[in-house]
Amino acid sequence: MFGFSIFLNEGLTSETTDYIEEMAQNGFSGIFTSLHIPEDDAAQYRKRLTDLGAAAKSSNLELMVDISGEALDRAGFSFDRVDKLNEIGVTGLRMDYHISNQQIAKLSQQMLIALNASTITETDIQELRAASANFDHLEAWHNYYPRPETGLDKEWYHKKNKWLQGYGFTVQGFVPGDEQLRGPLYQGLPTLEEHRGLHPLAAALDLLADTDKVYIGDSGLSAETLRQFSFYMKEETLKLRVEAFDKQVEYVLGTHINRQDEARDVIRSAEARFKKIPHVEPLPARARELGSVTIDNANYLRYMGEIQIVKRTLPADEKVNVVGQVIDQDKALIQHIKAGQKFSLESVEK
Repeated sequence: MFGFSIFLNEGLTSETTDYIEEMAQNGFSGIFTSLHIPEDDAAQYRKRLTDLGAAAKSSNLELMVDISGEALDRAGFSFDRVDKLNEIGVTGLRMDYHISNQQIAKLSQQMLIALNASTITETDIQELRAASANFDHLEAWHNYYPRPETGLDKEWYHKKNKWLQGYGFTVQGFVPGDEQLRGPLYQGLPTLEEHRGLHPLAAALDLLADTDKVYIGDSGLSAETLRQFSFYMKEETLKLRVEAFDKQVEYVLGTHINRQDEARDVIRSAEARFKKIPHVEPLPARARELGSVTIDNANYLRYMGEIQIVKRTLPADEKVNVVGQVIDQDKALIQHIKAGQKFSLESVEK
């Protein structure tokens, strides 16, 4: 499941409402927002949350709200009447700080509750059990980290998730956006530090190895990245944008499947042998860098027409034509084209 973030530092505009509808139409299933309220904005935040809840309901989206101990009260809501939150479209609460396990257990009887995945301990679990928490309504959501160098270590994250999933928790993590990054630092909002600045879909696929829900931490995705997410969710296909080097690039564009016998150095199109490709004249040989898109020429005899994406730097070969290059932004997607994975090559202007 993929979700995205909408923050309440300003009221919902028509552009934001359109963005919510667009994300829903492209396969996203949930919204994350935060109710950490400046003192002078409490009344505004109640209206903004109500408006966001209405937009979420209109698009059939889940709405998870990050709260601290006093945030609900200052916004005019109450832990004692969470049904009022359900009425406006809030489907879950993420517990931040100053909320006891006893209170969490009580709330879990009424709605979905997300615990802080990074800080929950064995003691917390035992206290929740003792307080008769409904573990079917408990999930574990990680933080995002605005400041560079403070995101989680990947190995630690995997170990923590394995422990959480051992207790049956659904686990969530954040990846950065690539448009409308959140201030004041504008450095992305990833859970893992190594994902900062990475292609959002590549980061999301990385998390999906052991993460059940992946949300975009920042407030926006570029139109092209959203299209790549949508294509992956609807077609299970990774779309890669390719800068053309020669008109022979036309031979390689379109949808392919990586062969089941996955090669070490290259991604091999299983579809290439079924394509009707004319005689492929040799081009001047050039080094094959990560992301080079190639087609074997007539010098490769019966291999003529084989289509590949290069996964590691390889030397020039007079039998192999380099006809294009995966653009820098999309190179991180290449490592996710495993055996049997569908991918599509699309030509773009430099």
